[in-house]
Amino acid sequence: MWAILSILVENKPGILFKVTHLFRSRNFNIDSISVGITDDENYSRMTITTYGDDKQIEQIVKQLDKMIDTVEVIHLDEHKTVFRELCIFKLNLNNANDSMEINKLANAYGGKVHDVKKNSIMVELTATPDQIKAFEELAQPFGIIDVARTGVTALQRSGS
Repeated sequence: MWAILSILVENKPGILFKVTHLFRSRNFNIDSISVGITDDENYSRMTITTYGDDKQIEQIVKQLDKMIDTVEVIHLDEHKTVFRELCIFKLNLNNANDSMEINKLANAYGGKVHDVKKNSIMVELTATPDQIKAFEELAQPFGIIDVARTGVTALQRSGS
């Protein structure tokens, strides 16, 4: 099972190491991690995606919650959460037609085209991991030169 964990922590040196060390010591893999300061400079929010069964996810949430610098740990329900990832693709341009096709593909996924050169083009895409994977599969025939991904960031929707 894929899990999205939202962890509010005190903004102190070493907290990222402590959290990642906890995952390593429990033999859990971090699929993606993003960290950023919140509206209060004393706190940061970590968004970690990982895989595991219900029992494993429950265990890691409990272990994270026990950490001294942890304020709150939430296992987010992906159906009640807004989650996105930023991805930048650098693609080959073999001919003039490729540029038009890549532009169409980028527009279909809400992407932005940057840095068009003679032999390459960059596409910025902010989407869910599944949408990024679908874009990547369609971009594969052009030739992917490089990819950079930020990792998932997420917030739970308001209950109303």
